[in-house]
Amino acid sequence: MVPAIIAFIIFLIAGVPIAFCLGTSALIFLLSKGITIGLIAQRMFTGVDSFPFMAIPFFILAGDLMSRSGITKRLVDLATVMVGRLRGGLGHVNIVASMFFAGISGSAVADTSAFGTMLIPAMVEQGFDDDFSAAVTCSSSVVGPIIPPSIPFVIYSLVGSTSVAALFLAGAIPGILLGLSLMVVNAIISRKRNYPRTPRWPTLKEAGVALLNGLVPLMMPVIILGGILSGMFTATEASGAAVVYALIIGFIVYRNLTFKMLKESFIATAKTTGTVFLIIACSNVFNWMLVTEQIPQKLALLAGQIFTNKYTLLLAINVVLLIIGTFMEGSSAIIITVPLLLSIVRPFGISPIHLGAIVVLNLMIGLITPPVGLCLYVVCTITKLPIEKVTRATLPFLMAEIIVLFLVTYIEPLSMFLPRLFGYVR
Repeated sequence: MVPAIIAFIIFLIAGVPIAFCLGTSALIFLLSKGITIGLIAQRMFTGVDSFPFMAIPFFILAGDLMSRSGITKRLVDLATVMVGRLRGGLGHVNIVASMFFAGISGSAVADTSAFGTMLIPAMVEQGFDDDFSAAVTCSSSVVGPIIPPSIPFVIYSLVGSTSVAALFLAGAIPGILLGLSLMVVNAIISRKRNYPRTPRWPTLKEAGVALLNGLVPLMMPVIILGGILSGMFTATEASGAAVVYALIIGFIVYRNLTFKMLKESFIATAKTTGTVFLIIACSNVFNWMLVTEQIPQKLALLAGQIFTNKYTLLLAINVVLLIIGTFMEGSSAIIITVPLLLSIVRPFGISPIHLGAIVVLNLMIGLITPPVGLCLYVVCTITKLPIEKVTRATLPFLMAEIIVLFLVTYIEPLSMFLPRLFGYVR
């Protein structure tokens, strides 16, 4: 067991893709125990041989199709009508548009790419500092995987055998709090630096057009959540319905989605899905190795000896996850850590749904922290700014997100109120 763990750490530090880190360390474990390596193929297959896993590619495809259908400008126009006249107007527009986009795409990287190319140049042109514009864009993208529908919550539900509908509901209030906290930071800095607001109020006609155009894509999360909560379809079937709705919008409503774009969307979805599924398959072998050696039980026993109450345990979990999130991609971290965390928190009476909100929020904050903050690197690529400069500008927003994280951690109703209201948790 020890050689396998050492190999995993070495490969991880060396920058080897996480799937190969997991698979290779499991292979070393099997060879050291004299177990046939044919078990790897068997465990990899059973790791992904599950109908609910179909939700992952469909949600990815739906988000990609919506992004290619030109919804970004429509969401920005709607956000501008709502908050553009506030001090620091385009900063608020950036954040609110990200919250809207979260209910459609659920991808932080897609959010950063979409709004980075559109809003950062516009903000700089209006007089915002370039590093501040980049910081607002990447910080607000963290909201994407928190507000439902969310790919990380889908993965958590499959790994942790919990209700995806309950997790979607658990992320709603924290996601909104996250967006509001970023708007507060933007307002304070904008007032201090005298950043501009949009020059005029929109006319009634402009507001009506923006509202109508914006409501069409925003119906997607309503269909997904409404269908799941009403019992009309499961989460997997909801993902299929989301794809159908995205196709209708792209081909019939907006009429700007082409078959070439559809092909590109299929290819992009296949690449992303293949990466996620390979990680899931290899992690199933790795987790089998841990269970065989009774690591979850030993960790649970150790946690019971070290921590006297759940509050200190949750603090330790937050610290560990924040560190993990700085160098490991969110989906990979969820797949590896959740089985272990569930075994640790169960004796303390912590709900798996509450833990899900904490885990995803922690790991998404990692998207804007170096050295592996994906959104940080995406926005630096767009703006051609050095990562150190953008990181410094991101710090006030990062502190606000960490404050929200601890509020969600220690005020359980923030994540559990809606799941309880809809009967998913007693």
